Amino acid sequence: MGRRGPPPKPTVLKVLAGNPGKRPLPQNEPKPAPIAPKCPSWLDKIAKREWKRVAGELEKLGLLTQVDMAALAAYCQAYSRWVQAEETIKREGLVVTTESGYQMPHPAVKIAEKSMQLIRAFCIEFGLTPSARARMALPGKKDEADEFEEWLSRGKAARQGG
Repeated sequence: MGRRGPPPKPTVLKVLAGNPGKRPLPQNEPKPAPIAPKCPSWLDKIAKREWKRVAGELEKLGLLTQVDMAALAAYCQAYSRWVQAEETIKREGLVVTTESGYQMPHPAVKIAEKSMQLIRAFCIEFGLTPSARARMALPGKKDEADEFEEWLSRGKAARQGG
């Protein structure tokens, strides 16, 4: 039987999120150097464009390493399939008519839906959704709530004579 529950979140994402669970962070987790891999030559034109758009930003945040090449390539290829499917739907419509006159959803609709599911899953893995970014804080930057808490604790310590 496989593992239960959601897959563990990478430590770098936990750190960026401020370790909301306050559990001890793993000390022995593999930490590949945060260097973006080269874009695979076999990706199509749309996928390569998406790679260039996303890879640099992920590298700046320390979320992309050499070993992430396959996952990012899969995301970019899913993105490309989604774009191509949407272009086909735009050109040919949502519905096709069979030889017998039966109307059914265009096959590109299913491709677009599956591609969007894959894109969403990869975006969550890489922290590319608005909700994932909302849970992150870059190292070295305090948010206003932390500064307010710090100010309150200084005032409390001064009142207590400490």
